[in-house]
Amino acid sequence: MGFTIGLTFCLGLLSYIFWPGILGAEEIDHRAEYRRCMSLAAEKPDKGFEVAIAWRGLGGGDAAEHCIAVSLLELKHYDEAAKRFEFLAQNTVAEPEFRAQLLGQASQAWLLSGKLQRAENVATAALRLAPMEIDLLIDRAQVSAARSDHGRSIVDLNKVLDQNPNHADALVFRASALRLSGKNSVAAIDVDRALAIEPEHPEGLLERGILRRLLKDKIGARADWLQVIVTSPGTVAAESARANLQRMDDPPQ
Repeated sequence: MGFTIGLTFCLGLLSYIFWPGILGAEEIDHRAEYRRCMSLAAEKPDKGFEVAIAWRGLGGGDAAEHCIAVSLLELKHYDEAAKRFEFLAQNTVAEPEFRAQLLGQASQAWLLSGKLQRAENVATAALRLAPMEIDLLIDRAQVSAARSDHGRSIVDLNKVLDQNPNHADALVFRASALRLSGKNSVAAIDVDRALAIEPEHPEGLLERGILRRLLKDKIGARADWLQVIVTSPGTVAAESARANLQRMDDPPQ
């Protein structure tokens, strides 16, 4: 459940930030260039950054700037990426919902940077533009959880689940917040619902393993954590599952 950029959002943004006069003598297909740049930003961010800089010089405009910001994020230059997302949100010619999505990306970058107050402020600003946008509510819930404000996290996740009761990520996030609030039985209901929807949801399996461990069900916890490691190798959830297994098998003295 890391940082993701939806294609619908990207193409929607593109429709607002280009206009007929942007094409130069070379008649660049900016839509195709945006797709290419964003693909590189995700897979080869060094190259994506280079392409975006060059494209900006050829009239790439805000779309090129967005690709620069995403490339920087993937390169883990979180502060600089966040600042660029915020600048775009404040200055691009776009509808409020698209500016809200840019602020949401800025909030995610600030969260990854560890700037939790800034992340929360930006997420709240995004929600002023799009108050019931599910992704933005989840963004702020994650920030609240990072700040150990589990009550506020639950409030935002409730709003998500009121709109989409089968949102697996929101169910898992709420299960974690409920567990950390001492409400293990209710948390178990949420995580079971999430895994009924997505049986291999890595964070869901991780969370259910934690809940089982708290109930002294070591066999069940081990099964869940091993499944995360097998089905989602190389993920943060798999690393956490491995660490939980180690703590269970070799508890500190």
